[in-house]
Amino acid sequence: QVHLVESGGGLAQAGGSLRLSCAAATRTPSPYTMAWFCQAPGKERAFVAAITWNGSERSYTDSVKGRFTISKDNAKNTVYLQMNSLKPEDTAVYYCAVDLNWLILSRAVDEYDYWGQGTQVTVSS
Repeated sequence: QVHLVESGGGLAQAGGSLRLSCAAATRTPSPYTMAWFCQAPGKERAFVAAITWNGSERSYTDSVKGRFTISKDNAKNTVYLQMNSLKPEDTAVYYCAVDLNWLILSRAVDEYDYWGQGTQVTVSS
């Protein structure tokens, strides 16, 4: 069982920055992949970024490459999403997720085993 708590969402102007955090709590520490997804109103949940358990590999959806950075602090069991050059189309609820299959970096919603409650990001033009 992995419990995820996101923080850091809020309101930003276009061109601004936000930093999301996701703290993972588990009674049985083990390696796992962590990722961020987003869901805009009326749309399906979509992949944003993922990072392997040791931070050696990262994956991004094309629309955020060069603007967002995913990172991980294993000592704190926390994953971050630094969001720069924000655009109004980035507005969504952002979810942190854990995939216990730590050997892969998946972009599929169904691959992930645990989810946070979500944090709202709103970007004004």
